[in-house]
Amino acid sequence: MELLEKDLVYSVVGAAFEVYNTLRFGFREHVYQLALERELLARGHRVVREVKVRIFYKGIELTTDRMDMVVDEKLIVETKAAAERPKGAAEQLLSYLRATNLEVGLLLHFGPKRLDRLRLVASNEFKPHGLLDANGR
Repeated sequence: MELLEKDLVYSVVGAAFEVYNTLRFGFREHVYQLALERELLARGHRVVREVKVRIFYKGIELTTDRMDMVVDEKLIVETKAAAERPKGAAEQLLSYLRATNLEVGLLLHFGPKRLDRLRLVASNEFKPHGLLDANGR
């Protein structure tokens, strides 16, 4: 079985390692996001940060939330920079996947000992109809 967006995920993880190897641990989350954005742009990717996602309940919009970034309109990237990966971080990413038509997400934790990464997939065949794209449409 072919992994969804394998080449894109590989490229983003490589960019994240470059950021981690350069900055190491200790900065706030937004610093890693900015550096990762620059690294991804330098590698030819399209990056949109702070992407708004609308959350619906029974067809009624409840609220909006913001995803850290979407790369090439295909991959959600969430970053964390605490000493330990926050509880609920994977669930947060999975919720974003369920609330959009995107199928693949990466959780990148810029931790004290190493870059921790988790790849999550939520196939569209299990999603309800009428979901939004990465641009909130």
